[in-house]
Amino acid sequence: MKQFIGKTALITGASRGIGKSIAHAFAEQGANIVFTHLSSEEQAQAVVDELKSFGVKVCAYRSDASNFTAVNDLVQEIIKEFGGLDILVNNAGITRDNLLLRMGEQDWDDVIQVNLKSAFNTVKAAAKPMISQRSGSIINISSVVGIKGNAGQANYAASKAGMIGFTKSIALELGSRNIRCNAIAPGFIQTAMTEELPEATVAEWVKHIPLRRMGTTEDVAKCALFLASDAASYITGQVIQVDGGMLT
Repeated sequence: MKQFIGKTALITGASRGIGKSIAHAFAEQGANIVFTHLSSEEQAQAVVDELKSFGVKVCAYRSDASNFTAVNDLVQEIIKEFGGLDILVNNAGITRDNLLLRMGEQDWDDVIQVNLKSAFNTVKAAAKPMISQRSGSIINISSVVGIKGNAGQANYAASKAGMIGFTKSIALELGSRNIRCNAIAPGFIQTAMTEELPEATVAEWVKHIPLRRMGTTEDVAKCALFLASDAASYITGQVIQVDGGMLT
């Protein structure tokens, strides 16, 4: 039996990669899907059509999750259109990699704005309806880089580490309202970006992963499904590494 029938999930940055796989997984399990994107309308519509094949209601919004007003308007529209919001997945993110001494102020500000402030915006907007219905699951997509750090990614690591602290704080604040908040920290995941890496580089990284393979976007999506499900009803404030044991 599908476990999310009648539920509504909002996923930011879901026109491709990890976000798209998460949207696919929830739709397959019966959830109505709202997702944001900043890609082309044609690409977003293709995802909408794909998700609708599962017999669920799907809406895509070209909306910037780092814009406080836009997010508030979006959540109000979701409540009006769907009657509630049960699951929030903060996946929107960018990279602007460079060594610290070469990193521009704008590169720092952009990454913090998109990766971290967007989570503040969406959680703040979603908290009110979730409190009213006394239920909700919030899942923030962080990264192993937010746990370990990575040379050349000081801005990205800071944003993802901040997301972990934010997750734990929200779990403490909203737990009494039956709202859970957890984070997923993906490791080396196979995406369009990693496919551009030289084979030798990939092989070298994989040697340091105990499971001896890259992760898939579906691996991350399965973790998100678990955290949003009743099977995780007593789990909040946690960070789950989906990294093949890389940081073990």
